[in-house]
Amino acid sequence: MCGASASSNATKCEHCGARLATIACPSCFGMIFQGAKFCSHCGAAINRTELTAADRELCPRCKINMKAVLVGKTHLRECSKCEGIWVDAASLQKICADREEQSAVLGIAAPMATDLVGDIEKNIRYVPCPVCSKLMNRVNFAHCSHVVVDVCREHGTWFDKDELRRIVEFIRAGGLEKARENEIAELEEQRRRLKAAQMGQAVGATDYSMGSGFYNAHHIGISALASALDSFWS
Repeated sequence: MCGASASSNATKCEHCGARLATIACPSCFGMIFQGAKFCSHCGAAINRTELTAADRELCPRCKINMKAVLVGKTHLRECSKCEGIWVDAASLQKICADREEQSAVLGIAAPMATDLVGDIEKNIRYVPCPVCSKLMNRVNFAHCSHVVVDVCREHGTWFDKDELRRIVEFIRAGGLEKARENEIAELEEQRRRLKAAQMGQAVGATDYSMGSGFYNAHHIGISALASALDSFWS
């Protein structure tokens, strides 16, 4: 390595091309330089420990074994090559709950960061789950975050480089609350449409019943008249 200065967002030296050692911040999960005492994204103190994993979990993209780390109180797997992060289902729930609670306590009402609105990949590539090797589903996180992640419903979620940090910022900006509001509004709209359809069916059934009654009465009247005429002419 040449020792030249580098941006906190860089993954390799712009001068000599050497790959820079980066790790995830325990607070916002943005990538920072290894050995840094504070996060360049959120300013949080770094509390990160590498662990010895009992099993191998391969990066869905690079196919190399991922490092097991404890970031804050959260267990993650990191790929040293592409800097993607694998989060199991339980850990992701904890991350979401912790950030939501923080937003509620601090009363954060900041606008969503502009870099949260990313471009959805045009060339879609499905990647396998590191645990079961089945192809994962691609999901727009919370349906409105504009961050498309790879999800194995049973085992966890794969985040490409910087996606987990963007999700945390989305949650801190009230994204999950907005997603719930949208979901409730959608359910109310579906309920309204169902009620309208049921009322329409009931009105149609009433009209049909009335029409049938009129037809039957009319038919009986004609039959009675025909019988009277037959008796008259006989």
